[in-house]
Amino acid sequence: MPTIDRAVSLADPSAILSALPEPVIVIDGEGAIAHANPAAEQFFRTSLAALAGRRLDVYLPSDSPVHGLVEQVRRAGHSITQYGVTIESPRIGSHFVSLGVSAMTDSSGGNAGVVVSIHEHSIARKIDDQLIHRNAARSITAMAAMLAHEVKNPLSGIRGAAQLLEQEADASDRELTQLICGETDRIVALVDRMEMFSDDRPLKREPVNIHEVLDHVRRLALSGFARHIDFREQYDPSLPAVYGNRDLLTQALLNLVKNAAEAVPAEGGEIVLTTSFRQGVRLAVPGRDARVDLPLCIGLQDNGSGIPEELKAHLFEPFVTNKVGGKGLGLALVAKVVGDHGGVIEIDSVPRRTNVRMMLPMAPSSGHKA
Repeated sequence: MPTIDRAVSLADPSAILSALPEPVIVIDGEGAIAHANPAAEQFFRTSLAALAGRRLDVYLPSDSPVHGLVEQVRRAGHSITQYGVTIESPRIGSHFVSLGVSAMTDSSGGNAGVVVSIHEHSIARKIDDQLIHRNAARSITAMAAMLAHEVKNPLSGIRGAAQLLEQEADASDRELTQLICGETDRIVALVDRMEMFSDDRPLKREPVNIHEVLDHVRRLALSGFARHIDFREQYDPSLPAVYGNRDLLTQALLNLVKNAAEAVPAEGGEIVLTTSFRQGVRLAVPGRDARVDLPLCIGLQDNGSGIPEELKAHLFEPFVTNKVGGKGLGLALVAKVVGDHGGVIEIDSVPRRTNVRMMLPMAPSSGHKA
C-alpha cells in the first residue's frame, strides 16, 4: 500500500498533466495560453516559457477550427469533441487530429478557462488507410488484366466487321457502321487506360528531387487547365531526395493538381503545394521483410468546395467520381503509384479546404539536414 504522502504525490495534477502523451493546453479568459504540458511544447515546437502568456492565434491562424471550438465551449460551458480536424501553420506544419475542448470552473462555479487536448490520428489508422488504398489498386489490376483479355481482343473483331460492312453500305447504313467504329474506339481507349494498372513490374527507382517534380507539374498546370489558379509553395528547402520513379510521381501529382484545379472556384482559386520532413511513420513494403521509413510529406491543399461525404470512403476505388464525364480512374492511379512506392496517401476535406498528403520513402543515400 502506498503511503499517504506517496498517494498525494501521485495525484499531483501538474505531474499527471506532464505525463500525458497528448498535447494539452489551458486557455485563459483572455485567449492567452496559461499552461501547456511537455507534449504540447513538442507539438508547437517551442517551450512553455515561450507559450505562456501568448495568445493562441500567435501559433494557429485565425481561421483555425480550434478558435471556434474554444469560443463555443467558453459560451456554452460544456465539453466538445470534434474528430477529423486539420490544424496547421508554418510553425507546426499540418496535423490531422481529433480535438477535446472542455470548460474549467473556478471555486465559485464561474468559467476559469478552457482546456484543449489534441489527439493525433494514430499510425494504426495510417496503416489501415494504406491497406485499403493498396487493396483498391489490386482490384483495379485484376480488372485491367481481365478487360484486356476478355474485352479488347473481341472489340478489334467487331471494328473490323463494321469496316467491311461499311464498304458496301449506303449513306444511312454507313452512319451506323461509323457509330460502331467510334464507340469501339472509345471502349478500347478506356481499356488502354485501365491497362496501366496491370503493369506489375518492379519500379525503376532512383533519388528524385521532389521540388523539381512539383515545379514541373505546376508549370504544366499553369500552361493548361490551371491558368486561372494562384499557386503557392511552402517547401522545406533541406528536404532529402525521394526514393521513387520520377515519371510515375509526376503523373500522380499531375492527377492530384488537376482534381484540385477542377474543384476550386473560377475566381479566387488557390492551390498550395507543401513539402516537409516528419518522423514516426514506418510501413512494410510489399515483397520485403524490412519496414521502411516514410518521413517525406508532399502536400497539396485547395480551397474548393470539398469532397462530398458520400464519396469520402470510396475515393480510391475505380469509377468513383462526381465529375460530369469523369472516368473515376485518376485517384485510383494515384493510389497505385503511392502503393507501389510503399507510401501512404491521406485525404481530408471540409468545404473550402481539402488536404492531400503523400508520405514517401527517402532515398537510401540521402541525409536530412535539420
